[in-house]
Amino acid sequence: MKKFGLIGAAGYIAPRHLKAIKETGNELVVAMDINDSVGIMDSHFPDAEFFTEFEQFSAYIEDLKIKGEKLDYIAVCSPNYLHLPHMKFALQNGIDVICEKPLVLNACDLEVLTRYEQEYGAQVNSILQLRLHPSILKLREKVQSAPEDKKFDVDLTYLTSRGKWYLKSWKGFDEKSGGVATNIGVHFYDMLHFIFGDIVKNEVHYRDEKTCSGYLEYDRARVRWFLSIDANHLPDNAIQGEKLTYRSISIEGEELEFSGGFTNLHTQSYQRVLKDKGYGVEENRAAIETVENIRVSPLTVQPENPHPLLQRVL
Repeated sequence: MKKFGLIGAAGYIAPRHLKAIKETGNELVVAMDINDSVGIMDSHFPDAEFFTEFEQFSAYIEDLKIKGEKLDYIAVCSPNYLHLPHMKFALQNGIDVICEKPLVLNACDLEVLTRYEQEYGAQVNSILQLRLHPSILKLREKVQSAPEDKKFDVDLTYLTSRGKWYLKSWKGFDEKSGGVATNIGVHFYDMLHFIFGDIVKNEVHYRDEKTCSGYLEYDRARVRWFLSIDANHLPDNAIQGEKLTYRSISIEGEELEFSGGFTNLHTQSYQRVLKDKGYGVEENRAAIETVENIRVSPLTVQPENPHPLLQRVL
């Protein structure tokens, strides 16, 4: 049985990590979050220690070391801009990491993590759950078995409505979340790289605090993409059905069905990590470089191949 710590216990994604720790037969020893709305812990690990100050959490880790005890893993579910310092803390204490996406906000931070891994002998693992989804694996196999010169035409659309709170939280600040493309899209860019290979071209056609759109070209695909947290962009059929999220990936005009199958992907990710088959620092590089470029690149004026929804915005 492995011993876990968890940073960010009150966050949106933390319940999936608590469930994964439980379902893999391991123990949560200690958790922390600056917010104390963490009743979800009672359903999984009611005896775990909990702190609202990082200094208290850090002191508890030190006390364990003095007793000759040690955590095996720290799960990092904190806000995006805190991932790097929280991972550095774990690595400095010789504790392996399981970190939510995005691993870091800037590609240069990947070198920092690699240096810390080498210096302290601990390892970073990341949650790249779409790489485990059956529909994604099936599509990847289809692409790999197609003629080498075949390039697929892809439309990626992800609309997930968020209220006024969003822009007032850390998620509304680029320096903390990385912006819309990073916060809600980084796992899609990893998925595209995983399926279609290395990136060849990265154009940004539109970017504001709620919406982002552009064009990506990979070894095996041409991708028009559109991401938004603005409910005004939801298609009529989604609004009439009172759905606040619309997700679509179309390949050569054929819709990829992957609306289900997400329930156990975090648990599967943990199972891989525990077998030393987790996704590490370098597996994250393509997606992190992609979203960093989207965040800072100048907009392409009069793009040749815009996403169909972009006209609606303009």
